[in-house]
Amino acid sequence: MQPLRGVTVVSLEQAIAAPYASRQLADLGARVIKVERPGTGDFARAYDSRARGLSSHFVWVNRNKESLTLDFKDPRGLELLRRLVADADVFLQNLAPVAAARAGLGARELRAAHPGLIVCDISGYGAPGPYADRKAYDLLVQSEAGLLSVTGTPEEMAKAGVPVSDIAAGMYAYSSILAALLERGRTGRGAHLDVSMLEATVEWLGFPLYYSLDGAPPPPRAGAAHATIYPYGPFTAGDGKVVMTAVQNEREWRGFCAGFLLRPELAGNPHYATNADRDAHREELGAVIAARFAELTSTEAIGLLDAVPVANARVNTLTEVWDHPQLAARGRVHEVPTPVGPVPALGEHTRAVLGGLGLSREDIDALAADGVV
Repeated sequence: MQPLRGVTVVSLEQAIAAPYASRQLADLGARVIKVERPGTGDFARAYDSRARGLSSHFVWVNRNKESLTLDFKDPRGLELLRRLVADADVFLQNLAPVAAARAGLGARELRAAHPGLIVCDISGYGAPGPYADRKAYDLLVQSEAGLLSVTGTPEEMAKAGVPVSDIAAGMYAYSSILAALLERGRTGRGAHLDVSMLEATVEWLGFPLYYSLDGAPPPPRAGAAHATIYPYGPFTAGDGKVVMTAVQNEREWRGFCAGFLLRPELAGNPHYATNADRDAHREELGAVIAARFAELTSTEAIGLLDAVPVANARVNTLTEVWDHPQLAARGRVHEVPTPVGPVPALGEHTRAVLGGLGLSREDIDALAADGVV
């Protein structure tokens, strides 16, 4: 299903946050025109070459788009961009702070000229505010949002293994654009959406933020284990493989003691009777659980946990994820040709897009010769 067919998105985007948002729109059928710098393009194209010669970052967030190279600092390029935006439904950008507004592409100017346009600005910290002009990359925002303070081991903090702040901002931009399109369908009016990576990440902090309300101590860093629920974390089986195990309530705890630990009497031990008790005594209880896992292979352990039942999971490598049977059953992975398929080559669609604005081949050749496109 592609419900956004007929919707045009012009995106001045780079790196991850805005491209991730526009990729979701493209997957739903929107025409996404990605505006890139002539010659170099989105700098994420050069992050690495691990995806069969292409950047893994770029391949991830840029499928199903058209690439238009355009120097909007040149008056001719800016005029072409304005013409594209005039016919668009959505204008999305995550340039450096105030760069779009400085070029006359701010939300106020664009919406005054095009009342039906949805303008979505993605930034690191949002404006106004004392951080409005600060550069913001994912790890920096994870730090400012407090995510690093609750991630890692007791000895050392750690960043999330994926760009959480970029993804959070991209997803809020995506969902907000969908909501704005629905609202425009009722009222005919566009909207200005202002999404910051900081606010998106703070929202995703969830329970740790409220856990530490009013100056209370935050949840401790617990590595791969849950910070406040126990047992909920990794245990190593006798074959060296790690099984993630999650006991969520007292019924599961009783079943875990009887069916997995083979020690039903532990369920009534006052040190372990409630989750708060188990969390307070996780070191001594962890030794008991670890000893039982060491007696079993990972397959045996999972079989017993499933029989209780207690939720569990294998700790897969990325290679194993590519071959995951559930992903295969759902047809999740597809091979596509690149770079002239769903992932656009730099400037691949420049002539087609500008031709759609009425420019002749000679016009485009002249712009190309001057480095405008």
